[in-house]
Amino acid sequence: MKGKKKNLYYWAFVIPSLLVVFFVIVLPLILGIGTSLTNSDGHNAVFIGLNNYIRLLSDDQFIYSLWFTIRFAFVAVILINVIGLGLALLVTQKIGKVSLFFRTIFFMPNLIGGIILGFIWQFIFVRAFAGIAEATGLSFFNAWLADTTTGFWGLVIVFLWQMSGYIMIIYISFLANIPGELIEAGKIDGANKWQAFWLIKFPMLAPAFTVSLFLTLANAFKIYDLNLALTNGAPFGSTEMIAMNIYNTAFFQYQQGYAQSKAVVFFLIVAVISLTQVFITRRKEVDL
Repeated sequence: MKGKKKNLYYWAFVIPSLLVVFFVIVLPLILGIGTSLTNSDGHNAVFIGLNNYIRLLSDDQFIYSLWFTIRFAFVAVILINVIGLGLALLVTQKIGKVSLFFRTIFFMPNLIGGIILGFIWQFIFVRAFAGIAEATGLSFFNAWLADTTTGFWGLVIVFLWQMSGYIMIIYISFLANIPGELIEAGKIDGANKWQAFWLIKFPMLAPAFTVSLFLTLANAFKIYDLNLALTNGAPFGSTEMIAMNIYNTAFFQYQQGYAQSKAVVFFLIVAVISLTQVFITRRKEVDL
């Protein structure tokens, strides 16, 4: 009886979660794949097989947006994790309440919504940079968001500012779990601060790299709100990321079947990259 009662409690808690996963993730995915095989405009749909996927191969804007997003994700993931780890090492120094203050300051940008954050930085890039250019005569600060190259780096800068503090918290939690005895033993053996970090702390942070890389990869690929608020794809779609390309196809061009085929391909690419990253980094993990 006790075993049956435990099973009843188990399924009472599990079934609601399974239903949520099914209706929020699994069912929309199945319906999306089905829609990608039609020419749906949101109202009418005719089955056309794999025509949408074949059409993707010659869609220059989709391919460009995908490549732009991959480049953005590659640069952003590396910089966010380097900066996040650096901030974590900085605020875990024994400097009292000042450390808590800086942890709060560094984390705060993550609490601001992407649209609001984008408009704040749009003002900085447009108005503030124009003022700097006028005061200094440096053309480098002119029309940052109106150029493809500087627009790319503008998106990277804002994403770094938003995510670095969040990733910092993850690294702090893992740094706090590194046994102090290992660090002391390293010092006794003559290791300096750099050697203690590289030979002791860095290998112990392998699980943190797995989590942080996964989170930054996922967020970098699916970014939409910052892209909308900062550049809206300008100039001429040259800063349009893949999420915006899919959205515009579905809700501005009313080609929802075609947009779904883009989303399915995008999902597969992100899944392969993310799972590969997790597989590689987990092999490097050290049992604490």
